[in-house]
Amino acid sequence: MLPAKVRNTGEASVVVREPRDRLAALVAAVADAVSRGDLRDLRATFERGLAEVAGLQAVRLQPGRMLALNRASMAREGADVQLAVPGAAAAVLSARACPQSRLDEPTWRLLEAAARLATLVLEVERVSAPSDRSSGAPRGPATGLVGASPLMARLYDRIERAARTKFAVLVEGESGVGKELVARQVHGLSRRARGPFVAVNCAALVETLFEAELFGIEERTATGVRGRRGKFELADGGTLFLDEIADLSAMSQAKLLRVLQDMSVERVGSQSALKVDIRVIAATNRSLHDLVEDGRFRSDLYYRLNCVEIRVPPLRERRSDIPELVRHFLSYHAEGRELAVAHDALEALLEYDWPGNVRELERAIQRAVALAESECIQLHDLPPKVTGGYREVLHPSLEVGDDMRTWQGRFARLVLSRCGNNKREACRILGVSYHTLQAYLRRGGASAFEPGLP
Repeated sequence: MLPAKVRNTGEASVVVREPRDRLAALVAAVADAVSRGDLRDLRATFERGLAEVAGLQAVRLQPGRMLALNRASMAREGADVQLAVPGAAAAVLSARACPQSRLDEPTWRLLEAAARLATLVLEVERVSAPSDRSSGAPRGPATGLVGASPLMARLYDRIERAARTKFAVLVEGESGVGKELVARQVHGLSRRARGPFVAVNCAALVETLFEAELFGIEERTATGVRGRRGKFELADGGTLFLDEIADLSAMSQAKLLRVLQDMSVERVGSQSALKVDIRVIAATNRSLHDLVEDGRFRSDLYYRLNCVEIRVPPLRERRSDIPELVRHFLSYHAEGRELAVAHDALEALLEYDWPGNVRELERAIQRAVALAESECIQLHDLPPKVTGGYREVLHPSLEVGDDMRTWQGRFARLVLSRCGNNKREACRILGVSYHTLQAYLRRGGASAFEPGLP
């Protein structure tokens, strides 16, 4: 709710919104974003807030040259308005008034003050932007990606090479591997880093609203519909991230291809097209090439998106990164607690295949942090599906104090049971001869911990 003053006229109380009060609301919104460290969306916060307090249809903030403010050159009715303000980070504030609206004198004063505030918004963005990109410093945990394995080193190199170009990027990888983090790092290392990063979940788009969501809609196109910018317009000057691109319907694929061909969008209900300057990064957890071969994805759209391909490796292919990821998630979720991980718990984490990849690992660590009774995470603090093999093999032997020879026999009997008592298959899994298997089986007898074993 915008701040307002109430003036008593004797007949009724009239709410008067003063320019200084509306500007205070805008300053408060920007200050709140800075205090929360939400600098990535600072410019979008400013644009939305200014559009609301000034009653404008759309506002766009861009870095500009140091130009003098010249009100005489500005149109006053239903047209685009530009305010250019010098400063440490010169700002050009482009605003579009609502149709049939008139920008009165108080609104002009508000816009002039907001344009000067815009220079501070751009300066905060500039100071908080990653520096020294050529040194390769923005790698690893600082940018959300964690790991130093050879596969991750190749991934970082691919990201940096892609970031130096302006081409479309296709990120492929299983669910939970961090495809959006890769897209954000490509954006953050590129020349568009100071522009917006707009993410769209294509799987969640309703086909009937596809054009309105991506391309925007004009005011009063339908009863009760407010005009708004689409994702393409919001991403102008930056990066548009299309997640789960493979889930788009055939009709939506055709509409998207049309826009990508000439980089111009036409709002629903509009008769004119608007040029946009964006970089498209698409992501999918399925092979688009296979979908094209099966006729379920347009080949022309695939080749439009697949200029630079980046494959994000699953966690099971880079197990050496698991200890570093565990430390990273503990530092993030432990909330000041100094937690360690027991050796057997870490071994279980290293042995598990992680079908949900890094996302599943993070959830497992969150669970362990919540359930840990001491300052050391134990095996029983981890999810049962992660520790299944260790619970069945190690814990029974530890409970009864088995020595190594007895434990070998217990393990051999467990493998034989899982092979349906097929000793040839058990020998293959254990990598031993038939006579060695027989020796193992004689060492360990059945116990209460091994129900159903022969």
